[in-house]
Amino acid sequence: VLRPAQKAEMSQTIYLLRHGRTEANRRRLYCGSTELPLSPEGAAELRRLAERGGYPPIAGLRVITSGLRRTAETLLAIYGPVPFAPEPGFREMDFGDFEGKSYELLRDDPAYQAWITGENEQNRCPHGESGADMTRRVLAAWERVVRDGRDGLIVTHGGPIAAILQALEPERRESRYRLQPDNGHGWRLTLQNGALLQKAPFPEE
Repeated sequence: VLRPAQKAEMSQTIYLLRHGRTEANRRRLYCGSTELPLSPEGAAELRRLAERGGYPPIAGLRVITSGLRRTAETLLAIYGPVPFAPEPGFREMDFGDFEGKSYELLRDDPAYQAWITGENEQNRCPHGESGADMTRRVLAAWERVVRDGRDGLIVTHGGPIAAILQALEPERRESRYRLQPDNGHGWRLTLQNGALLQKAPFPEE
């Protein structure tokens, strides 16, 4: 259930921002639970976009990160030192034994082949999560944010952003990968009692 418990009409704006680029993004490695920093290029790109005024003003927003280093560094690069609350529910999917590895390295691994074939969303990475596992914890965290009622900025990851959009717009049936914004980009969501009224990409380049 994605609607808040209150009966009164309630409008809310939430910004979902994907963290800036990392070396794992550049090398196209599976990276979910692994702690790593932004790359120098990723941090510089965020600062460039911020200087152009592409990100929302932070005053009055409840600010949340996934708790991983790359999300905190993204927030710092854009806004400087500001208060925020970590919410582990918004972490990226845990890829278990596949963390830090590329498709090219894994493609002949029987365990990897078993994961990416068949019911891919339900298949769990060895010592990690399935897409369905990730979606459940992300949506539980999302519902807590919506129930809170305040406007907010959530600095998170591509997978969680896609999971939220799939839940808000189930009729679109878009794949998770098509819904993931580029690093340092995201969606401005306008909600009415938890239901999506409008979404718009940011920042504008």
